[in-house]
Amino acid sequence: MSIKNNKNRLEKGSNNLPKTLVPPVKSISIFNWLHKNLFSNYFDTLITLIILFLLYQFLPPLTNWLFIDAIWSGDNRNACDKEGAGACWAFINYRFPQFMYGFYPENLYWRPNLTGLLLVVLTVPLFIDRFRYKYYLSGFILLAYPYIAYVLLHGGSYGLEVVETAKWGGLMLTLVLAAVGMLAALPFGIILALGRQSEMPVVKSVCIVFIEFWRGVPLITVLFMSSVMLPLFFPEGTDFDKLLRAMIGISLFQSAYIAEVVRGGLQAIPSGQYEAAKALGLNYWKTMGLIILPQALKTVIPGIVNTFIALFKDTTLVLIIGLFDLLSIIQQANSDSNWLGFDTEGYVFAAAVFWLFCFAMSRYSIALENKLNTGYKK
Repeated sequence: MSIKNNKNRLEKGSNNLPKTLVPPVKSISIFNWLHKNLFSNYFDTLITLIILFLLYQFLPPLTNWLFIDAIWSGDNRNACDKEGAGACWAFINYRFPQFMYGFYPENLYWRPNLTGLLLVVLTVPLFIDRFRYKYYLSGFILLAYPYIAYVLLHGGSYGLEVVETAKWGGLMLTLVLAAVGMLAALPFGIILALGRQSEMPVVKSVCIVFIEFWRGVPLITVLFMSSVMLPLFFPEGTDFDKLLRAMIGISLFQSAYIAEVVRGGLQAIPSGQYEAAKALGLNYWKTMGLIILPQALKTVIPGIVNTFIALFKDTTLVLIIGLFDLLSIIQQANSDSNWLGFDTEGYVFAAAVFWLFCFAMSRYSIALENKLNTGYKK
């Protein structure tokens, strides 16, 4: 009976039925985009016009100086000492090998090149979703690759000529310091964060003192102390490499900041996760390794990457202990009498290189967040 009544109501077009809603028209034309994002109201329109005016004033001259009027080749400053000349990229082109490799022997450039190429070849499969052996490959990169890289860069084994670390420099040294600092600081920082959350008073106190000490000391002081004081803890006559001192100081300093970032992630995990782990009968390490840490590390990816970016830029401070990274090599090249007066080009080149690496790390972290997102975003 009810079915028949409903049929009659449908045939008569009863007013009780919901009205059909027409889907909104979605337009993606350029005019609609401009109106929505740049000219939606008077204030946005004013800001847009001011920005366009500033771009009109500064962008054309900057483009002319960077590219159109720039000098790209030459052996000394006379090539760029012309009326109306723009940026002297001949200076960068002439000094480019030194900016990349420092004082590394020219006939051995193939060794750092092979080291970098090998790292790229090993990491590419990690970005392929269908690759099955990611854990094994990651273990090989973390455990075996550092030894291979050291043998290639330093030599002294397998018939390779020894290249002292004092000759390392430029972008190669910057990448070595940043990579070692990141790889060493992350696991040590996680251990410190777990120790600070521990219920054992001694472990918790030691971790708190360590973290607060290193966070309260400037990195430039840490580098100076590692260069001067670390050799005092070794037997007299021990040759303690200057680069190794810097790596140890940077790793200890950065691990304290990583620890605080990870601790924030641990505190963000709901208590129900811990209770569920106890209900399953998991011990402390299984709870942390299988349930808590994966969620905490995923939550603090932006903070960890931000710390790594800061570390990458802070490597420029190694100049105070006699190591010549990219920025230090550029500063030294600016004092060359054959290229006096072109400091700006060197600093612009350094800024572009640092921005490129930092931007790449930032974009990768965003992609990793989107890949691991499980609905915690608001």
